[in-house]
Amino acid sequence: MIKNLLTTFCALFLFASVGVSQITSVGLLGSATPGGWETDTDMTLINEMDSIYSLDVTLFDGVVKFRANDEWMINWGGADFPKGLGEQDGPDIPVFAGDYTVTLNVKTGEYCFDVDSDIGIIGSATANGWDSDINMFKDQTNPNRFFVQLDLTAGEEANEVKFRKDDDWAVNWGGEGFPEGVATQDGPNIIVDEAGPYFVSLDTMTGEYLFESNKTYATIGLIGDATPGGWDVDTNMVNDPNDANLWTLIITLTDGEVKFRADDDWIDNWGGTDFPSGVGVPGGDNIQVTAGDYFVSFNSNTLEYEFREIVEYGSVGIIGNATPGDWAEDTDMEKDANDVHQWSIRLELLDGEAKFRADDAWDVNWGSGDFPAGVATQDGANIPVTAGDYIISFNSLSGAYEFREVVEYGTVGLIGMSGPNADWDNDVPMDKNADDFNLWTLTSVTVTDYDPADDATGVKFRADNDWAVNWGDVAFPSGVGTNGGPNIQTVAGTYGVTFNSSTGEYIFSDPLSNDDIIIDPSSISVFPNPAQNSISIDVSNLDIAGTVNIVISDMKGAQALSQKVDVSQLQNLDVSSLGTGQYLITIYGDNLIVGKRLTIAK
Repeated sequence: MIKNLLTTFCALFLFASVGVSQITSVGLLGSATPGGWETDTDMTLINEMDSIYSLDVTLFDGVVKFRANDEWMINWGGADFPKGLGEQDGPDIPVFAGDYTVTLNVKTGEYCFDVDSDIGIIGSATANGWDSDINMFKDQTNPNRFFVQLDLTAGEEANEVKFRKDDDWAVNWGGEGFPEGVATQDGPNIIVDEAGPYFVSLDTMTGEYLFESNKTYATIGLIGDATPGGWDVDTNMVNDPNDANLWTLIITLTDGEVKFRADDDWIDNWGGTDFPSGVGVPGGDNIQVTAGDYFVSFNSNTLEYEFREIVEYGSVGIIGNATPGDWAEDTDMEKDANDVHQWSIRLELLDGEAKFRADDAWDVNWGSGDFPAGVATQDGANIPVTAGDYIISFNSLSGAYEFREVVEYGTVGLIGMSGPNADWDNDVPMDKNADDFNLWTLTSVTVTDYDPADDATGVKFRADNDWAVNWGDVAFPSGVGTNGGPNIQTVAGTYGVTFNSSTGEYIFSDPLSNDDIIIDPSSISVFPNPAQNSISIDVSNLDIAGTVNIVISDMKGAQALSQKVDVSQLQNLDVSSLGTGQYLITIYGDNLIVGKRLTIAK
């Protein structure tokens, strides 16, 4: 396919202490490169005047960064792919597998990954017009499927595309449907009905194609005479922190009509004829609703919506041939003392299927095809279960569920170049809590600084003196480690360390005394969670008194809030200054230390 060299129209990229003249080499490295994170794949200087470097390379699914002089003092990262503007110390660049010509302008930071592919998309609705193809990526699991993310325009004379092979019209595909259809050889131009960002896919064997909207919005609101704001003011929904397309709202509605709309404007709005659930239609009819209290969800990508009436159930259980009661009898779950919609249980399960249901009857039941976590829907599919010992949680309002496997390890240790042993071969063994085998501690341990220029520094936790199971995360002094995660970026000092091998939560705090109690996070409750402006912490299950220190950190370990509070005043704590995202609450006391995850959703 045609390869376009990176142009230099972006803003000047400046370095605080090192100029372009001091760059002697530029390389690409990362999990997607042949050399991984250990060895740079060197690029070639192809334009000395504009400082443009280029590289022909085969990449894997993964992430990459650019860096200069084989060290981290100067490096470029970015969230965009296949083109973007690199920033000093920016995030890892996500990459699809394929053969590429990669270019970087070290003056501006502008980068481009031009994939070498025999299938492309062309047309007046694309940025290249009818002059040249935009290459598509080959799906590594299906050699006949190709995909690309791109912006498309729409209009009377600029709204058509086709697919073709080898930059030539000898083999081309077109079709009549949009956003999906079946393309045929020499078929008609595909007319793009609506401008916006799309994820486009084509199967060259079957001809099936799909234009999936990637449009994002600042806000999604519910509006109409059934809402508190009538037709004048949107009641804004909350964006899910883990899914940019999912929006939810708890609201009291009257008999009447509603619609969903984006950014407090009628440019993008959706209606429908179905209630309580359906698929929104752009500019469609008003949705007729019945008065009541509802948990409302809307997906701005698939346009699926649901008005789920809020009901407090007497019991919620799990049932199925994976459970002790088979399909004949529910195993009842325990209701959270502070959230009538949150249920949990620890249970040994068999290979098989399961569902959740309310009040020991099939009138209200939830299922989904996802395991070990997902969002269950009313009358959804059976949940496929793999045998094991699990802590199961389910929210009867949102439908969110998780099966978290309980694993008891023989040992858990702290390891790393920044640890006491200063190597990646010998663990510092941690002490297992006598009452909870998931909780591990070190009363006092000295660590050294993590060096951003040396990936070998930092520490991790690992199980049974083996790398098969290990936990890491960049955050310090507290965070949530994931299996195979990055090295923890330590700050030199002497700390007491606590780690939960079930949740991955860890805390580096003041050295612990023999009287310190390491508390299981499930012993306390934080509600509401997700929260907006305030939270309450319930420690009624613990025998504690006096004052505690509340520290809230973001998932990179940066402290966001800190205050000292009497145990009797842990209600309505102000968190209004926190932005939407994931946080870790650490509670320190004279004889306790505990970590708890918190979601802020505004």
